Amino acid sequence: MKIVLLDAHTANPGDLSWQPLEAIAPCDVHPRTPPDQTVARCAGAEIVITNKALLSREIIAALPDLKYIGVTATGFNVVDVVAATERGIVVTNVPGYSTPAVAQHVIALLLELTNHVGHAAKSVEHGRWTKCPDFCYWDHPLFELAGRTLGIIGYGEIGSAVARIGVAFGMRVLASKRTWKEPPSAGIETAETDDIFRRSDVISLHCPLTDSTRHLIGERTLGLMKREAFVINTGRGPLVDEAALAKALNDGRIAGAGLDVLSVEPPKEGNPLIGAKNCLITPHIAWASRESRARLIEITAANLRAFLTGKPVNVVNP
Repeated sequence: MKIVLLDAHTANPGDLSWQPLEAIAPCDVHPRTPPDQTVARCAGAEIVITNKALLSREIIAALPDLKYIGVTATGFNVVDVVAATERGIVVTNVPGYSTPAVAQHVIALLLELTNHVGHAAKSVEHGRWTKCPDFCYWDHPLFELAGRTLGIIGYGEIGSAVARIGVAFGMRVLASKRTWKEPPSAGIETAETDDIFRRSDVISLHCPLTDSTRHLIGERTLGLMKREAFVINTGRGPLVDEAALAKALNDGRIAGAGLDVLSVEPPKEGNPLIGAKNCLITPHIAWASRESRARLIEITAANLRAFLTGKPVNVVNP
């Protein structure tokens, strides 16, 4: 049995070990795989591990030995799951591995928007404080989170973790989700999505990307928001209509945005949000703490071991 890792670099650029998988079977580890090399690299392999490398119907058809695909992510749209299912190939994902890191990144983006720590530190580095006639200075309004309202759209594992941090900051928390099987934690108020847009000082997106949530942040919903409100998106880039958000930021219709995801990654030249007023963008790193990536590798190996014992877990096949 051979395991092929198609794009191992992002999960493990060298600071971790693939030993949990290597203990199962020999591994061919490729930092990245160009699309035209996927079939050649996977030839003869029963096990393929991928993160963003596409496994289309055509590629799956060209790999007769393939029995298992492990996706080292929660989202699994890189695999044609229908084609895999037709072939009897099990496809698994890794849910929940990055919840603490993503929740922390949400707050990091929010605190930079409210406290401007990075900007202030850079101004000191450039010598501004040494030349200041006063003992202190600030360029932007500084906001306290206590007493403000945090709106969580998508109250799942990550959304609820962000909500708990908001409560710890003394924020009121509103939350929405598609279906409430049980009430939220104490101190969390349920609300309709439009109500969240109207009432919140901070809106954090944690909902899945569907036809109904695509461009959830758009001209209409931006028009519902307070002028002093912030948008945080660590979910999926297409949840945001980027042109509409850029215009709202540049026109001062909302106070700012913190984004870790964009509709196209890496972004193309001319993305309207790059350089937009009060817009912070990080390069899809909310998930990437060392601890999260270590969990990702461990769970990926655990998924494979479960499959090999005939009791697969985290299966995404329909």
